[in-house]
Amino acid sequence: MEEARLRDPGVRILQDDVACDIIKIGTLVRNRERFVKRRQRLIGPKGSTLKALELLTNCYVMVQGNTVSALGPFNGLKEVRKVVMDTMKNIHPIYNIKTLMIKRELAKDGELRSQSWERFLPKFKHKNLTKRREPKKKAVKKEYTPFPPVQPESKMDQELASGEFFLRESVKRRKKMEEIKVKQAEALTKKQEERNKAFIPPKEKTLLKNTSKAPSEGRLDIEALKEKVKKSKTKKLGAPPVSPAPDSSTATNKGLKKKHKG
Repeated sequence: MEEARLRDPGVRILQDDVACDIIKIGTLVRNRERFVKRRQRLIGPKGSTLKALELLTNCYVMVQGNTVSALGPFNGLKEVRKVVMDTMKNIHPIYNIKTLMIKRELAKDGELRSQSWERFLPKFKHKNLTKRREPKKKAVKKEYTPFPPVQPESKMDQELASGEFFLRESVKRRKKMEEIKVKQAEALTKKQEERNKAFIPPKEKTLLKNTSKAPSEGRLDIEALKEKVKKSKTKKLGAPPVSPAPDSSTATNKGLKKKHKG
């Protein structure tokens, strides 16, 4: 008998504190592909989601075809039904599993049992990612009026109002030709203006002149520069510095002294 109990969890229904619940999920989703996806989401990869739900609710859950059968205590069955219904309504079971885990931890604390747990439970916002694209131009509906719209005036009515109807055909032709010529002249002037735009020079940006004068201390010494240039001309690359040439007056004086000695 004990081996049979371990093999078949349905034997637990004979116990007094164990109940059973069968949830029909076949009619909750119309599209078959969507239904299969959500049912697989409830099971999870390799049955991990279903196993987590069983551990948290202390219930045995079996997903088969269009039904989900659960076996366990009454409070656990309520949680299982809520998770299954939310999953079929496109709410991921991980959110409900997270709340169940928090409730389990809060139940261990004796002081929090009498208090409300709303502040501890997470609040998940529903995000609709597949939003319908709104049109760029929205058609504004006109106000409803029982009366029909005013009919536009015909060409004959307009001519009768202006008096053109009673004119001769030659005068009418002449008037039309004048109107055409005026329109042609206006079009020509517009074209000419567009062509002339290419020949108009662009406005040049005015450069700001530096009015502030340089200080006198920062000015260069011109005489010192001239001397440096002269020295650089006399010097040659790799040659020893050349001594300055003696004056002509000193050279003549030395020559006269040598003659006197001789």
